Amino acid sequence: MGKLPHSVLFCCDHNAVRSPMAEGMMKKFYGQDVYVQSVGVKSEMEVDGFTVAVCQEIGVELSRHRARSFDEMEQWGDDISGFDLVVALSPASQRRALDLTRFYHLDVEYWPIMDPTGLAEGREAKLAAYRQTRQQIMERMMERFGPPKEIKQA
Repeated sequence: MGKLPHSVLFCCDHNAVRSPMAEGMMKKFYGQDVYVQSVGVKSEMEVDGFTVAVCQEIGVELSRHRARSFDEMEQWGDDISGFDLVVALSPASQRRALDLTRFYHLDVEYWPIMDPTGLAEGREAKLAAYRQTRQQIMERMMERFGPPKEIKQA
């Protein structure tokens, strides 16, 4: 278990499912101690409705999340070199993060988190898949950063 970094960037493919989930949970569980952002390799999608729903179950509000890409992050003034830790939640985002950080002494970790999109048919089955992804992120987060300050189980 590592100590809490000052800043974490979560990344995935579209910044619509896994990385916003991780960003929202990190902010809720570890509070103001950590600066947290999330990005995607691309950002052509809005945050996924099932992501919003399963995060609401644990008191994490994502309905106002706006997807953004690595490129947009830099345009908005967040330099990747300013983060203590980059956590990639998909292989494509890991490649992009490693490419962007090759000139910096920056930790890039890969957490193999399941992409729940397209895994199930019907609302309840989809929600179950998204809850599984949420649980994977939560478990990795606690393993990596220790017990959260606040947690609300669904």
